[in-house]
Amino acid sequence: METLQMLAVALGLASLAGLNLYLTVLVTGLAVRFHWVILSPQYHSLEILGHPAILITAGVLYLIEFIADKVPWVDSLWDSIHTVIRPVGGVLLALRVMGQTNPVMDVVVALLAGGATLITHGTKAGTRLVANGSPEPISNIGLSLLEDLVVIGGLALIHFNPILALVVILLFFTVILYFAPKLMRGTRVILWLAWKKLNAPPATDAPAERLPDHLPSGFSPIFDKLNLLGETIEWAVPCISGASRQFPANLSGWLVATKEEPHKLYFVAKNGWKRISETLDLESYTAGHESKFLSENLVIESPEKRPRFVFQFDRTREATVSHLAERIERRLGKVLEEADGGSPS
Repeated sequence: METLQMLAVALGLASLAGLNLYLTVLVTGLAVRFHWVILSPQYHSLEILGHPAILITAGVLYLIEFIADKVPWVDSLWDSIHTVIRPVGGVLLALRVMGQTNPVMDVVVALLAGGATLITHGTKAGTRLVANGSPEPISNIGLSLLEDLVVIGGLALIHFNPILALVVILLFFTVILYFAPKLMRGTRVILWLAWKKLNAPPATDAPAERLPDHLPSGFSPIFDKLNLLGETIEWAVPCISGASRQFPANLSGWLVATKEEPHKLYFVAKNGWKRISETLDLESYTAGHESKFLSENLVIESPEKRPRFVFQFDRTREATVSHLAERIERRLGKVLEEADGGSPS
């Protein structure tokens, strides 16, 4: 039982180090230094964290992180630098908790602690990167303060009930694994959009690109399942899906229009082994162009209906997205004219 408790404390500290290594060391060291907690004999190896040199170093680094963590994109740069530092720190903390053990136990604890730290660090870094897709400081400040509160609360829970803390950590990791695919898709999209923006040529009045009238071979079979009547593709454009009730966000796919159905669009995409094919019935909808920090968005919405559809394009395709919104508006306008013309006076 004592070994299990020590392992719970070790993994708990390692996990919290993935959120904020310096705050974890600082708070633990202050608690030891000023006797806020009385260490059991098996944890005397943690007394070193109360050394003034360690407290000063952790305090200064935490102050730097406290500021950097609240600035959009600076926080992501800081996280990238700490991709190695936090796991190493988590492993050292865990080994310090375990004290003198045999080499086999040291390796096992190091692997578990390093993995736990890397999971929490990866979750933190990915969440921040997604939040930076629309960079405004409020979300960064809120996330940073929440992470600090989690570290302090987690340290308190580890002190009062290490086994319960271990259960909470395992539940947290289970939730992370469930949402990991969504977070990875969002991270990939943000990195791609940021890369395209950084490598975009100087702004010019480039004309809209000519939209293809066919789909790539990998997407044609997906569309064929929707296109039972064999309708002719008017245009097809690659894009990234926004959040919607009909399909997940951050899917790389194609938006398709046919000549026979002007009030409908089709979205086809791949999500791992899954194939996504959805019909968008746009009666009473309007289309518009919205410029964001990293993307040019095609927004299709209705004051009367839900859901709202958003499709993302990189910043180099501003003219194309604007032209696309106009074409969709014309399509929907024709449908409205036909409906008005066919109604009794």
